[in-house]
Amino acid sequence: MDNGEDLFSGLDLFSFDGKPPVPDEAPEPEPEKESKSKKGRKHRYTEVYELTPKFEYRRAFSESKLLDALAAPGFHFQEGHAYNFITAGDVDSLSFLKAVLRQQDLDYCLASTWCMGAEDILQFREWVEADRIRKLDIYVGEIFSGSYAVEFQMLKRLYQDHPDLGRFALFRNHSKVYAGTGPLWSFGIQSSANINTNPRTENTCITIDRGLFEFYKKYYDGIKSFE
Repeated sequence: MDNGEDLFSGLDLFSFDGKPPVPDEAPEPEPEKESKSKKGRKHRYTEVYELTPKFEYRRAFSESKLLDALAAPGFHFQEGHAYNFITAGDVDSLSFLKAVLRQQDLDYCLASTWCMGAEDILQFREWVEADRIRKLDIYVGEIFSGSYAVEFQMLKRLYQDHPDLGRFALFRNHSKVYAGTGPLWSFGIQSSANINTNPRTENTCITIDRGLFEFYKKYYDGIKSFE
């Protein structure tokens, strides 16, 4: 390359300033791991039929920071551009998908995660029933049916209620990906975060590119579910 400018052509960088997610004097949170112990991570044992006020506030706060960063006058996602984010634990993974949905509805979307919360499944249901997402495939980790039993039943019910929606699959999965297409463009979202809110720093990249969408779609279409 003749100069450094070309190196970052088509690359858009965002970062959000804020307090560290964990104070220096506090112990580090344990890494995510599979566990059969009931003394481990707190999982939900009752279903959620509406978003809790605390969850709504946390989602609204995170989305305001994310969407403000993308709210420059006349801003639109552009074909061939990659938008990179690092977030200090207060941005929900689904906020990135909502940023996409603010610019177009989706004819198809896939979401891959190791785990997801009940509120997140409810958010997907709301988008589906509002016709914001017309086809939806969801891929979760093999632990989901046992360690997240309530969320698993909620996800099953979503597809029972909407039999033409798509499919959900369980497999040995730890990838965190969204990919979709709409009338304006196709995209892929790669993230370190599962589909839930957590107190850790996470990185995410939104890439507007048909080839990336097709790359992910082809791979996940070949997944054989444990279910």
